[in-house]
Amino acid sequence: MKVAIVAVTKKGEAAALKIKKNLPGCKIYIAKGKLKDLTKRLFSEFEGIVFCMAVGIAVRVIASCVKDKHTDPAVVVVDDHGRFAVSLLSGHEGGANALAIRVANSLGAEPVITTASESRRNTVIGIGCRRGIQKEEIIKAARYALAKTGLSIDRVRYIATIDLKQDEQGLRAACAELGIPLRAIPAVLVKKFSGPYERSAFVKEKIGVEGVSEPCALIAAKRPKLVLPKTKIGGVTVAVVKEA
Repeated sequence: MKVAIVAVTKKGEAAALKIKKNLPGCKIYIAKGKLKDLTKRLFSEFEGIVFCMAVGIAVRVIASCVKDKHTDPAVVVVDDHGRFAVSLLSGHEGGANALAIRVANSLGAEPVITTASESRRNTVIGIGCRRGIQKEEIIKAARYALAKTGLSIDRVRYIATIDLKQDEQGLRAACAELGIPLRAIPAVLVKKFSGPYERSAFVKEKIGVEGVSEPCALIAAKRPKLVLPKTKIGGVTVAVVKEA
């Protein structure tokens, strides 16, 4: 996806630079004025636009450009502090939902997705894995977890892991094949998480946190209930959380 990132403040520019690291080939625009004119041009040139600014500003500048959900670019809005990545326009058809998750992963932010199809997904699979894991091992673990819990893959919103693992090619390839977005949870949030889960001194020694699959799944879900505790399958640990 050809993506433009637009910022209007110094904080927005800092967020844009972080996002760019995870979106190869994207282009940053620092708007000094005539934001509506810039937006009109970007709408015709890019498949996705990330606005680093308030949602209200983004809504006003895209209003005259919006035509059809099948042709409009994906639009995502990130607040100046990089706390939320909001899928604003062309969420499903245009890919804004997936783009919001990628942007959120870049910033350690919370993706905000409101399309009906995504809102019905209430399951999160947590994954921990060894370095250099193959996609087949991830897929095997995910399918085992779903079979064990009797849950449908169509109800899975995310595969969640710690941000230290988000660049694992096998993990990314498995998510792509399964058609499930990868949600990266910042290590700092995992360290601070005080909820009940099986803690491991070995994992802490290796990557600095006491667990991955369970806490990541619990953090990624709202009102979570652990339906499959951490289970080891080869080089993968898997856990499943369902939202209440």
